[in-house]
Amino acid sequence: MTQIIDTKKTDYTEGSVTNAILKMGLPSMFGFMSQNIYGLVNMFWVSHLPESESAVAGITFFNNLAWFLGTFNHLIGPGSVAVISQRYGEKEYDRAEKAIKETLVLKLIFGAIFGIVGFIFLPQMMYLIGARDEALSLGLQYGRIIFIGLPINYAIWTIFTALRGTANPHKAMMLMLGFSVLNIILDPILIFGMFGLPAFGMVGAAYASVITFTTIFSIGIWLFFSGRANVRVHWKSKEKMGLNTMWILIKIGIPSWFAEMSFSSSRLVITPLIAGFGTAVVAAYGVALQIMGLGFTLLVGIGLGLSALIGHTVGAGKIERAKSTGDKSIGMAVGAMTIFAMIIFVLARQVLGIFFSHPETIEHGVSLIRVLALSLPFMGALMMIEYVHTGVGLNTPAMVVNIISAWFLQVLPIFVMRKFFGGGELTVWWIMMGAAAVSSVLFYAYYQRGRWLTARV
Repeated sequence: MTQIIDTKKTDYTEGSVTNAILKMGLPSMFGFMSQNIYGLVNMFWVSHLPESESAVAGITFFNNLAWFLGTFNHLIGPGSVAVISQRYGEKEYDRAEKAIKETLVLKLIFGAIFGIVGFIFLPQMMYLIGARDEALSLGLQYGRIIFIGLPINYAIWTIFTALRGTANPHKAMMLMLGFSVLNIILDPILIFGMFGLPAFGMVGAAYASVITFTTIFSIGIWLFFSGRANVRVHWKSKEKMGLNTMWILIKIGIPSWFAEMSFSSSRLVITPLIAGFGTAVVAAYGVALQIMGLGFTLLVGIGLGLSALIGHTVGAGKIERAKSTGDKSIGMAVGAMTIFAMIIFVLARQVLGIFFSHPETIEHGVSLIRVLALSLPFMGALMMIEYVHTGVGLNTPAMVVNIISAWFLQVLPIFVMRKFFGGGELTVWWIMMGAAAVSSVLFYAYYQRGRWLTARV
């Protein structure tokens, strides 16, 4: 039988619902917030290279492309969240171990495939989404190194997911904090050259990332195989890995992958339209999204903890408690995002001034942040509802909402306004804000029907 470290297993399906949400969600939130802080620090150091705006624009173009290829991670990730957390809630620990191992194997395989594809076709893909001249050259330098490490990059997220899914959110948080701290330390050392090391420039930022996620992945593997997590993983387990159960993981994730593919490919369409406004706008767009991303990491962190908690609760057969958990998490997310939106609305100019010295670039970023800040409460509701459904493996509704939002509420009106009516950048930001509001209302109406309460994997 799979060995469990604690004689009394952690169970968040008892006691206060609010406390359970906080105990599962806050560690994930802090972990993901640290990831976004790292992203901001990375942008800060890169923005201080001699190339400045071009360097930031290069990373922004690459990040949009990496987001697209990263969608294939969603073929496996959502299924693993549902299966691992529900097996743990059912106290089927051997099967939870099996799901962890199968997910790791799939992530490494998919990461290798798309790492090779990305490395080979990176120049063509970067050019296609609008990267030119120095921004293209710098983006290629950065991106090629990241693609070499893509298998480990894919797999490290399974370590975090498996720890949350087996009621070890604090260990996941510590690994994510370690990830960010190590990356923040390595960035200036490798970018600018310190302690006898040469200055690698943009490539140094990529080296720092690859070294960091390889180190943290190794520590995570050690936690599971040494028995320091709630579920111990063995080289030879009672439950054998199988293609059929691997296919179940992928099958559950197909709608989520399709939704992510739809959204990220829509960014590939929108980014060239934004690039038409100039390098300064693209640079401001990249940094503004990192700042906005602080709010999204609050949502992602709480949401991933929530998915595991919903999986535990539904797996334990506690339906009314699951409904209460979902309702309270939505309310908490909307409240938190309202406060965050007010803060960045007021401080937008000061924050952007940390990254840029050119007034024009700062003004572009301020207008973007202040418009999209209005969408954050809606995004809070939208993302929590999606994570509730992820916890039970019901991903088709989110897919439908994402397709409607990305293509019919964003790409289509942005393309029409940009190409036929000469709409400026402010028009683009307002369209994005409106899409978030409409999408959240649609998804909340579906959530209230309660189909997710009877879903099983």
